[in-house]
Amino acid sequence: MEFLVKSIRPETQKTATLVIPVGEGRKLGNIAQAVDKASAGAISAVLKRGDLTGKPGQTLLLHSVPGLKAERVLLVGSGQGELSDRQFRKLVASAHGVLKSLAGGDALIALGELAVKGRDAYGKARLLVETLADGAYVFDRFKSKKAEPKALKKITLVVDKAEVAEVERASLHARAIVAGTTFTKDLGNLPPNLCNPVYLAEQAKALGKAHKNLKVDILDEKKLKELGAGAFLAVAQGSEQPPRMIVMQYNGGKKGEQPYALVGKGITFDTGGISIKPAAAMDEMKYDMGGAASVFGTLRAVLELQLPINLVCLLACAENMPSGSATRPGDIVTTMSGQTVEILNTDAEGRLVLCDTLTYAERFKPQTVIDIATLTGACIVALGSNASGLLGNDDDLIQDVLKAGQFADDRAWQLPLFDEYQEQLDSPFADIANIGGPKAGTITAACFLSRFAKSFKWAHLDVAGTAWISGGKDKGATGRPVPLLTQYLLDRVK
Repeated sequence: MEFLVKSIRPETQKTATLVIPVGEGRKLGNIAQAVDKASAGAISAVLKRGDLTGKPGQTLLLHSVPGLKAERVLLVGSGQGELSDRQFRKLVASAHGVLKSLAGGDALIALGELAVKGRDAYGKARLLVETLADGAYVFDRFKSKKAEPKALKKITLVVDKAEVAEVERASLHARAIVAGTTFTKDLGNLPPNLCNPVYLAEQAKALGKAHKNLKVDILDEKKLKELGAGAFLAVAQGSEQPPRMIVMQYNGGKKGEQPYALVGKGITFDTGGISIKPAAAMDEMKYDMGGAASVFGTLRAVLELQLPINLVCLLACAENMPSGSATRPGDIVTTMSGQTVEILNTDAEGRLVLCDTLTYAERFKPQTVIDIATLTGACIVALGSNASGLLGNDDDLIQDVLKAGQFADDRAWQLPLFDEYQEQLDSPFADIANIGGPKAGTITAACFLSRFAKSFKWAHLDVAGTAWISGGKDKGATGRPVPLLTQYLLDRVK
């Protein structure tokens, strides 16, 4: 979809659909008043009939309004006073839902006057374009009958002349973020018989070929064994699908400048191994590579924007299956760091591939490291599906991530990482156990990872509740936390 930004008088423009807001109590802002005046009061006459009260998200479609060049006028309720991010998104999504159902190929959207709490023109436009572009997402690759092509191809945003540059910048950033979330969604929604560790490695190689400033290395089983990645290999040994550690280095910053690092959990299917999961909804364990998919998506956004930073992306990719060669509860493995782990539950496998990948990250001397993982069901119990869990060893980094999530409307919530929780991981036979019992599962999982992140500033995002929508016909990958991660990197550029 094409997005244009113009400072124009919408009442004079030819378009398939003109979108204008109506406040609660049928109040019209300056733009809507100008449109109403051009129509000789036709808009206000319709409102007096009471078909639309102006509550956020209400819509009323008018055809052939006199005095206007627009073929249709879509009135959208905008409520009273400042809108929250959620209200604004719902309002925009309601308008987009109507626009998608129409035959018109373009739309003129004049919502710039709306006040959104804590957001300037750039911030509002970011939410607006992301909501519109993301709302057009369809995944029908495996449908024998494809979705009908959408008529809506072009959207023009009407803004004040002084805001054009900022809104254009917001549109550029938003479109890159949506390109990233789309890539992440597509990877997540693929079936596990296609999307395996080797397939993800091929996607990385394709990105490397397309971008000269992206270096890609793929570490196979032989290389992982040479590196002493015993925990990583233990997860993969029950599957016929070979594991891969994918290393992608984006060099957009100054030569020799320390990179930022993103580490993603890429378990392309998780049966739980010998500690097998219940059958119900096990199909959704194809989404256990959501962390790796979000790193791919964030890198895609960075590549599109060509951000002036250096970035290392490390993906820990394996399949967790039960078989005669699978890891057993009670096995002890030696990690790349030399620490030994007693595996008490083979379904706590994500931390095993991540711990070796975090150790590997040390060689890049990163400024910060953020790992992203669909790690614990306990995080869904604690936070539901609205916020990602956030833990780490550096207060400044934690605050930076929280701030980025707040601005991107892709929020995280900090959980404690107190020393007392570390004691739950004590093992009588090894340096550390891979689970800490039934209490505080999200926190003890992060405690485990923290033991492999002592040499750098580190944050951990548990996206078990946010990476996909569970169950029913709306099931699917969300693309989160690509907006948060991209915003974090945009903030580093500033």
